[in-house]
Amino acid sequence: MARRPEAEAPAKKQVGPRINDEIRAARVLLIDEKGEKQGVMPLAAALDAAREAALDLVEVSGDQEVPVVKILDYGKVRFEERKKKAAARKKQKSSELKEIKIRPNIDTHDYEVKARAITRFFEDGDKVKITLRFRGREMAHQHLGMELLEKMKKDFEEAAKVELEPKLEGKQMTMVLAPR
Repeated sequence: MARRPEAEAPAKKQVGPRINDEIRAARVLLIDEKGEKQGVMPLAAALDAAREAALDLVEVSGDQEVPVVKILDYGKVRFEERKKKAAARKKQKSSELKEIKIRPNIDTHDYEVKARAITRFFEDGDKVKITLRFRGREMAHQHLGMELLEKMKKDFEEAAKVELEPKLEGKQMTMVLAPR
């Protein structure tokens, strides 16, 4: 749909602080590049001081009666902020959901191997979905599967909390554990 020619274009949303000519106040409180207060002065004088230092005039706090402006290298500040955000994203660990598959008649050694794997997943901060699959006549002994999942829940009581209680879905029983 075409816009009427007499209608004004929608205003662009301001992203970040106002710099240099975008500052609209008549008088400002100036802080120089060394961090020292220079006092309240006209905007033109503050802009001249910034040009003289070959830096930008950045509005630090514009919501006051006399806005606070600072002389600094705005490009450098934006670069540092991006660098901090990237480092924070890099350190952020997203929790994965790992799956362990077992059968109701699992042997003790096999159970211990699976338990060690689950412990390792918890140390990495991952959640674990335990899937117990029934085959054929094993469906007649679902209580054995429930007992096995209850045993796992009890074994990992200190290391993990139950996020999803054991439940039967078709021919398999599932339970989700999350690290504490």
